[in-house]
Amino acid sequence: MTDMVRAMNPMGAISNAGEAKAAARASAIAIFLGVIWGLVGLAWMMGPGAEMMEAAMAEAAAASPGAEGMAGMLAGAAVGFTGFLILCQVILGLVQWFKPNIVIPILFTVLVVYGLGTGVLALTMADQLGMGGTPQAPAWQTWGGMAVMVVQLILHVAGIRGASAMGKFRDAQAY
Repeated sequence: MTDMVRAMNPMGAISNAGEAKAAARASAIAIFLGVIWGLVGLAWMMGPGAEMMEAAMAEAAAASPGAEGMAGMLAGAAVGFTGFLILCQVILGLVQWFKPNIVIPILFTVLVVYGLGTGVLALTMADQLGMGGTPQAPAWQTWGGMAVMVVQLILHVAGIRGASAMGKFRDAQAY
């Protein structure tokens, strides 16, 4: 266990193939952390957030008279799509755990950086976009998501380093 924790350090030295595999698995841990956070968000969307989501969608539908009955359908589609994305994360996390590679950590690093960037931009531009008075999500969800993404970014960087080191150790054994 200590080797796993030490290997998850994105600045630590990787000296053997076991540490490289443990570091590459850090990306899978980051993905599973995202799955847990996604399940928390999904539970909120299906519980107390359902009313908030439907009210926001009904407000948007009021702006266009032809879309009156679509608020409930859109809320259901949002819940279904969130569940589908969580399932995809579970599958990719399992692939990264059992067969570590460099593609999955790079993909998720790009997605996490994009998520952090758009999240920070949305927070800073909310007043200019006219959303200052009505938050779209509770504060715990916004700031918790940012914290989870920062931890994920650190673990994905460790995963990239570990997968790269695994390739180098594999190439060294071939000669």
